[in-house]
Amino acid sequence: MTTDSFSSKPLHPETLAVRAGTLRSSFNEHSEAIFLTSSFVYANSAEAAEKFAHAETGFIYSRFTNPTVSMFQDRLAALEEAEACVATSSGMSAIFAIVAAHLKAGDHIVCSRAVFGSTIQQFSNIFSRFNIETSYVDLVDLQAFENAMRPNTRMVFIESPSNPLTEIADIAGISRIAKKHDALFVVDNCFCTPVLQKPLKLGADVVTHSATKFIDGQGRVLGGAILGSKEFISKVFTLNRSAGFTLSAFNAWVLLKGLETLSLRVEKQSQNALDLAKWLEQQPAVERVLHPGLASHPQHTLAMQQQKMGGAVISFIVKGGRQNAWTVIDNTKICSITANLGDTRTTITHPATTTHGRMPPADREKAGLVEGLVRLSVGLEHVDDLINDLALGLSLIG
Repeated sequence: MTTDSFSSKPLHPETLAVRAGTLRSSFNEHSEAIFLTSSFVYANSAEAAEKFAHAETGFIYSRFTNPTVSMFQDRLAALEEAEACVATSSGMSAIFAIVAAHLKAGDHIVCSRAVFGSTIQQFSNIFSRFNIETSYVDLVDLQAFENAMRPNTRMVFIESPSNPLTEIADIAGISRIAKKHDALFVVDNCFCTPVLQKPLKLGADVVTHSATKFIDGQGRVLGGAILGSKEFISKVFTLNRSAGFTLSAFNAWVLLKGLETLSLRVEKQSQNALDLAKWLEQQPAVERVLHPGLASHPQHTLAMQQQKMGGAVISFIVKGGRQNAWTVIDNTKICSITANLGDTRTTITHPATTTHGRMPPADREKAGLVEGLVRLSVGLEHVDDLINDLALGLSLIG
């Protein structure tokens, strides 16, 4: 197989999203090929032995090496400016693989409180059974991170912006704390993607993605990714070789196509979200709107230092709690009532009873996930149509 060669001059992200990592077979296909094969053959026994001895440099078995998956990994690594990448079957399997590759019984994690509900389930209900303890702290409180660190703290994990409250972490500040305590610093960059934010350049050691979201962008397939140094990714690769957190070749091909339009989609969706957030702030039935692009957002200044734009996710609190939040959601006709996000189609959900529904009520309340909270992932529809779609439900609230 051959690899495209480029100019020696640095390429812009938009070009990398279309061209980086492309491999061509002897057929010289223009579009990336889907290699739907479980295994690969060798000319002789010596070649097979050599490939198995150096698994990271060739293709052996699609559980851990596949050309289509390799193209996706290399392209995403170029966009995140990472040394290496391992793709996985989902965002949650990516987080699981990071922990399994790095931690052992007796280790401790410091995690921001406002993270995806399934992340908390992994840390608190699964890894706790293996004597890996997690402490949860406020994402925006640097001193809380410092206070939570222990001699056995081996990992710090955050989302920024957080799901669903769009809180913004001081990534560089948390990085300094993690490095001081020799802890691996992991940032979930799902909401921003490398189009809007590059955590590795801000001090993170590892970036993780649910590629199911904005990277695919059209709600078609599942996927995940882990990015970082060659040394760390080699540890994850070794784990994946046996554990099989495998991204399929077909899904990798779909995600490659998603990367080609990532910049166009994320920037337009972010602008739509900001316009919609400004309108929501003017609605009498809305108590509060949370979007990093708004001047009213508590970490707006920090967000604009770390991010290119505010992102496509809005959360807003409807006056009157759950019943009124459900009234707004149930009266939409354009918005899709689903917990997925990052789609070209706008999605709407009630986090307290969906994405974070398995959290104990007291923990939800502490994290700010109140019953009136609604999360929007804004798509590519015309913003005036989205405004009209939300206006009916808001008008029904007394």
